[in-house]
Amino acid sequence: MSEAIGTGANGPDDGLNVMGESCGLWVPGVDYMAGWRAARAVADRLNRSLLGIGLGPSEARAVASTNDDGRGVVRLIGLPGAMDQLAGLLAAHVDGDGGAR
Repeated sequence: MSEAIGTGANGPDDGLNVMGESCGLWVPGVDYMAGWRAARAVADRLNRSLLGIGLGPSEARAVASTNDDGRGVVRLIGLPGAMDQLAGLLAAHVDGDGGAR
């Protein structure tokens, strides 16, 4: 059986390095606000799209953050049923080889 996307040997791993060495501690000189603002703009756009397909904030939402080097990160969180609905909608726009139509 193949390994699920987003899992690593030690548990979930999204490859975004959001739990770096500083893990919650800010590093002097890193502009976290610029990364967060960029992530926030994308999260807001994604949240409007989620509302547009009928998924409310209590079901699914995008959350802006930064990783330890200040790059913006957008996390998509939600209830399993809402994520399944979103996966179905996305799958409808993917061809048989896994690429977008």
